[in-house]
Amino acid sequence: MKKLALGVDIGGSHITCQLFDLNTNRLLEGTQKRVCVDGNGTKESILGSWIYAIKEALAEINLYDLIGIGFAMPGPFNYNDGIALFDQNVGKFHNLHGVNVKSELLKRLDFPENFPLRFLNDAASFAVGEANQDQVANFKRILVLTLGTGFGSTFLENSVPVAAKYGVPDDGFLYHIPFKKGIADEYFSTRWFLNEYKRLTGNEISGVKELLHNFEKDSVSQKLFHEFGKNLGSFLVSWIQKFGAECLILGGNISKSLALFLPDMENQFLTQNIQIKVFPSKLNEDAALIGSARLCNDNFYSKLVSGMY
Repeated sequence: MKKLALGVDIGGSHITCQLFDLNTNRLLEGTQKRVCVDGNGTKESILGSWIYAIKEALAEINLYDLIGIGFAMPGPFNYNDGIALFDQNVGKFHNLHGVNVKSELLKRLDFPENFPLRFLNDAASFAVGEANQDQVANFKRILVLTLGTGFGSTFLENSVPVAAKYGVPDDGFLYHIPFKKGIADEYFSTRWFLNEYKRLTGNEISGVKELLHNFEKDSVSQKLFHEFGKNLGSFLVSWIQKFGAECLILGGNISKSLALFLPDMENQFLTQNIQIKVFPSKLNEDAALIGSARLCNDNFYSKLVSGMY
């Protein structure tokens, strides 16, 4: 009997959907659909784009084989009830504020009210997907970071996100934790590199990729990656110790330059006698699709609901 789930990754400018076989634990090749979305559009525009992408992804299958749809959804969002809490400060989807997304999607897809539509934070979905691979299968406690436009973090125990225990913050996230003169998100995201480069040189750059390209001949780029690694390692030390993390996985665009800041980060760990395996993301964008699709596994989802999420 086929057990197909649809994994959905919601971004501010796009939606990506792909079918996932829960029997084989793999994404089905050739089934991915990606559609542009105007994150500042009307409620009808946003939901219409999402529905179009979902229907396109489901067009070639027998719907009797579909057991659910899982969504990797950015916050703020009521994940249990499927209600959007986005506001003007988020910069996207503010026209969905207060909308019961779950009910709207079920109605527009013409699915019964009890059909499983399940939601999880996008960073947590990414982490669940990354933990679903062989290289980390033997680690019980894993910390997964996404380093990009924002600083995402998820603590996993036996592949399930946890919070408010083992020293993990009540919401499970680290982006808002104080660090130096601000919060972690200000130091471990793309804008830190942009702001620091401008402060040191007076020049603007388009992104971290530009620093990476100029690394060999630009002493400022070298300085920034060294400092980034030192800061990240220093920040993570206490969280790794509290949680007892055995493995650290880094994803997001900044992680593509891991080799440039890994030594400085690991030196901070060594000063505190921390031994931890560090891996770059292997799945990249597929991770959130896998993680969201796994929400349709009732056994996994029951563990998720009984915890924080």
